[in-house]
Amino acid sequence: MSSEDEARRLDESDPLPTLRGEFLVPPAPGGAHAEAAYFAGNSLGLQPRSVAARLREELDDWARLAVEAHTQGRRPWVGYHELLREPAARLVGARPHEVVAMNSLTVNLHLMMASFYRPAGARTRIVIEDSAFPSDSYAVASQAVHHGLDPAAAVVRLKPRDGEDNLRTEDVLAYLEREGDAVALVMLGGVNYLTGQLMDMPAITKAGRAAGAVVGWDLAHAAGNVPLRLHDWDVDFAAWCTYKYLNSGPGAVAGCFVHERHVRDAAVPRLSGWWGTEPSVRFRMDPDIAPPASADAWQLSNPPIMALAPVLASLEIFDRVGMDALRGKSERLTGYLASRLAPAAAEVITPSDPAARGAQLSLRVRDAGGLVRRLAEAHGVVADAREPDVIRLAPVPLYCTFHDCHRAAEALVDLL
Repeated sequence: MSSEDEARRLDESDPLPTLRGEFLVPPAPGGAHAEAAYFAGNSLGLQPRSVAARLREELDDWARLAVEAHTQGRRPWVGYHELLREPAARLVGARPHEVVAMNSLTVNLHLMMASFYRPAGARTRIVIEDSAFPSDSYAVASQAVHHGLDPAAAVVRLKPRDGEDNLRTEDVLAYLEREGDAVALVMLGGVNYLTGQLMDMPAITKAGRAAGAVVGWDLAHAAGNVPLRLHDWDVDFAAWCTYKYLNSGPGAVAGCFVHERHVRDAAVPRLSGWWGTEPSVRFRMDPDIAPPASADAWQLSNPPIMALAPVLASLEIFDRVGMDALRGKSERLTGYLASRLAPAAAEVITPSDPAARGAQLSLRVRDAGGLVRRLAEAHGVVADAREPDVIRLAPVPLYCTFHDCHRAAEALVDLL
């Protein structure tokens, strides 16, 4: 049996049949194949076919009802964000009152740090990973400056050991045990954007809180990628975007989690806006806020309906399929791709242990940008580059197939 036949057999026999037909897959560049083998879902997920109809419904309500659609639309706008509460909570392992869809990822991280980064005395440090996404680096540095601190001293960037690409959990725990008295906030990426490493979130959260620090997570590459249990892990806060694995469109509205011990604590400081007050009194236009005992208290503005509609459509897919089933298929696809890449002799910097990675393989190569262009133009394989020397392949289980992985591996063997 040829390797291509084997890939097709795996697609036909997999316990979770592909949902590729529910997504709009772009045509393959160069015309070698009808559809692209799309491995860039960790940058921008594909569009679900259901999104266009959902948006048309909201546009129709706007046309028919205008302002009255806030209360009379088929999904009344005034409480639209509440429709996302329960599916988002199931996605990240939270209780419904602990999650809210709002803003963008970095805005939410800033709102969380406004509440939970409270440097005092010797406890001033923010711990991130050295390979954190640049926006996180900018955000924590600016928070340090906001509090009158020097970012060079306040921000601690944990690095892998010499000659390694991934941060060892034991090294994170050792730092927190050794220096925890000086740490105010631990804020790592749940899945590292560059390497695809899945951090041991329960262990790090436990160690950070034991050290007296607040623990928050950037879940940009974890939400919709790996199962999460934020409430049970005792995470203080988390934020995530929805345009990557959650397929909600470019710049889509993000999500936020605040543990219930904080949402029920009226003493927690917040930056406030009018959608952060109790719905029952919101339209009295009182000058004094009455925040609800939920993550909604961190909302600032009324929900952007046209931007939330794709998020709701996407969450419905995840609710139907389930993260455990998707994680199983993710491990099978990523493992198959890793095995097929062996003849390419490329350096894979993603952990080889399936339990320590998400749906991603990152390869260190020469001329990453040029290689990504050649993959697309000659083979119809869409990946992405992180200059100068890393390409990332994300076998997203909702729409990627074993045959896609076969195509990507064959192309890389040919080009490398």
